[in-house]
This record gives sequence, structure tokens and C-alpha cells, in this order.
Amino acid sequence: MIAADTNVLVRILVDDPAQPEQVAAARKLAREEQQLYIPQIVVIELVWVLQAAYKLDKSSIVRVLDHLLHNGAFELQAEDRFMEALGLFKESSCGFSDCLIAIESQAAGCTLVTFDRKLSLLAGVNLAE
Repeated sequence: MIAADTNVLVRILVDDPAQPEQVAAARKLAREEQQLYIPQIVVIELVWVLQAAYKLDKSSIVRVLDHLLHNGAFELQAEDRFMEALGLFKESSCGFSDCLIAIESQAAGCTLVTFDRKLSLLAGVNLAE
């Protein structure tokens, strides 16, 4: 199995007319390999790229993340924590990275400290209060 970095994963998932050769190469690789390992940091970067570069809204990003979770072609690092973070992301106003930070902190048995009000509502102590 091979691991995909963010730009390869983006090319697999997004039909970018500005990068047709890269889209074709990434999708060909995915077909040939049949399963790709996706590190957590790649998912965080993916969400950022989808928001910043492709201007996707939250519901579209949730669909992409659900696709990653339920498509057997992708093996996600710490899939159980990804699934928990995705659930939080769907239910809260926090970004996906904040949801994953909260879940990872909880899984490590740590109290999360933050200055971010929204994140502290999910899990943690707000140092600004």
C-alpha cells in the first residue's frame, strides 16, 4: 500500500479543470493501487484546500469526508478518531481540525487548553476566561 499526500488526494477527489494531467495521473494511480493510506494531517490539509482554494461549503466538505470514511479505497489513519471528529464537525460550528484536536486530546487522556471559545465549548478549558 502507498500513502497519498494532500495534492494527490485532492486530484483524486476534485475534478480540477486547471490540472487535467494531474487529475488523470492521480486517479490512474488510485485505480492501480486499489487502496491508499491517508494520514490524518493529509485530511486536515484536504479540508483547508477544499475551503480556501475550491471555496466548498461545510455540507460539501462533509460529503467528501463521508466519502473518505465509507470508500474502501481509502485507509484512514486512526479511523475511529476520524469518525468521532467528523461527527463533532457535523454537529458543531467548529472547523474539522479543531474537532480532531478535541478528539485526539480526549483519546490521549489530556485536558485541552485553548484561547478559542468555540473549541473550548467542545472540550477543554478556555484560558481567556
